[in-house]
Amino acid sequence: MWEEPKWLIFIKDEKMKIRSITYFCNPGWPLDGKKLQAAGTFLAEAKTNFEAAGYEVQSTRLATTPFPFLLGAEKIFETPRLAAEMSRILPEIGIAYAALGPAVPSIPDSYQVLPNSIDVSKNIFFSGIMADAKRGISLMAINACADVIVQIAKLDPNGFANLNFAALANVPPGTPFFPAAYHDGKEPVFALAMEAADVAVEAFENAETIEAGRDAMIATLEENSKTLAKIADILKFKYLVKFAGIDYSLAPFPIATRSLGAAFERMGVPKVGLHGSLAAAAILADAVDRARFPRAGFSGLMMPVLEDAVLAERAAEGRLTVKDLLLYSAVCGTGLDTVPVPGDVTSGQIAAVLLDISALALRLDKPLTARLMPVPGKQAGDITSFDFGYFANSRVMALKAEPLEKALGGKETFLLEKRGHLP
Repeated sequence: MWEEPKWLIFIKDEKMKIRSITYFCNPGWPLDGKKLQAAGTFLAEAKTNFEAAGYEVQSTRLATTPFPFLLGAEKIFETPRLAAEMSRILPEIGIAYAALGPAVPSIPDSYQVLPNSIDVSKNIFFSGIMADAKRGISLMAINACADVIVQIAKLDPNGFANLNFAALANVPPGTPFFPAAYHDGKEPVFALAMEAADVAVEAFENAETIEAGRDAMIATLEENSKTLAKIADILKFKYLVKFAGIDYSLAPFPIATRSLGAAFERMGVPKVGLHGSLAAAAILADAVDRARFPRAGFSGLMMPVLEDAVLAERAAEGRLTVKDLLLYSAVCGTGLDTVPVPGDVTSGQIAAVLLDISALALRLDKPLTARLMPVPGKQAGDITSFDFGYFANSRVMALKAEPLEKALGGKETFLLEKRGHLP
């Protein structure tokens, strides 16, 4: 029988946190030491300045030009060497993590090099593009991403290595949250990824109406954004590095005061996963949309099962399913994130889920990602046993999928226009 986790307690936090200050640049290949040192210097001062204003900065991060474009098709098999070299340099320049961007459909081999690249490096993140509005949905890329997920799961007894990979659908550059972050320009920029689920929890703690809770939430976001933007402007002018904005994706942390699931239940949903949850998600996303701030990245809701205490508990109870999470993504979120699935799942089953995410992203013209985590040796319903400070353990979630057949089982690329675009 599932027991309430000991970490599901409510404590008072003083202020929302900065999940990361992310610096975007093109470090070249071979890696340009001066550019990387400049990134480290900038991020060190940025961290100091934001902390002086009372914000805890959990990490500083680097996001680069997509590795296939750094290396080129002819050198794509040097990706493990690039990852290992970046991993070695990061501690020297004081940066916690780096994202080397997505594999791309135009260089199919870029997907194949990812498992080994993750295996030989530390604190290095990657992604893979499945779909975008310009080129459409690539069934080849979807299947390649599914293969990567299955292969990476074998690198760690808990399947933990999939934390470092996400499949992307319609995700633009400049998103400061990992693993989706990548850069597409020549000049460096920086952005803030916030951990702000507590804003939603506090706003609806005692709100008697939806309007009152939404107004409180908007006021808090706007008040903080003014302070954050002032500090960012000082850095921008001193270092001549463009400020790309703030990603208020209401990211959670695995305690209930910083849980989107808790926010849903504060609003009046008895348990996340029951009907009413979709409306709660839409209301919270609407509040973020209404708030005025320099906007970057997703700026919606982030519902990572293993990073959210209440979502993890509801998933363990069987109330919250993978299909529920995908449904909520239609009105708010970033897709399927840190979702534990059975260890014997096949790439064909995963590809079916990735296709749904890609179709949803293009039809609704929104960015969505998938970070699925097959757990070796475990089946649906088994308790997870991750030992990671940013995870709340749950149960492995059932994946109701089978390999696609006929036209959907092919390798073509096809366009899917956003809803309302065609007459």
